[in-house]
Parts: sequence; C-alpha cells; structure tokens
Amino acid sequence: MNNSNRLLTEDRKSITTEQLENFDDESIAILAKRLEDDDYPTPFAGLSDWHLLRALAIQRPELAEPYLHLVDGEPFDED
Repeated sequence: MNNSNRLLTEDRKSITTEQLENFDDESIAILAKRLEDDDYPTPFAGLSDWHLLRALAIQRPELAEPYLHLVDGEPFDED
C-alpha cells in the first residue's frame, strides 16, 4: 500500500500530528475527491474524512487551501 493510501485508511479515532505531517499534495487531493463525491457507506465515514480535512486546514493551511470550500464556513481557531 503506498503512503497516500495508508494515510487515508488508517484508523482515525484520533488524528495525530505525525499523520497530518505525512500528508502531501497527492494524499490531500484523494481525500478531497472522496469528500466531493460524498459516496460513503455511512455518514460517519464522511464525517471522519471531514474532521481529517479540518485538522489539515488548521495544522497545514498551505496544503489544505485549495480545498477549504469542503470545510464549513465557520472560522476556527485551535490555538
């Protein structure tokens, strides 16, 4: 399994800093595509991806910037 797929299939009960640091352009594009397609077996699977993208938007804003439209419009400050 390549790195991008591993990042996207790990158990996401808790999102780690290491997991977020390992994201790259390819893996976030795959995550965003899944969110855009919104074709999940359960609502909780989609929510898990949404939380992951939101964490990336907070921790890695330069990487998540092209996909901010997929995160709700409410401002957030996690400092």
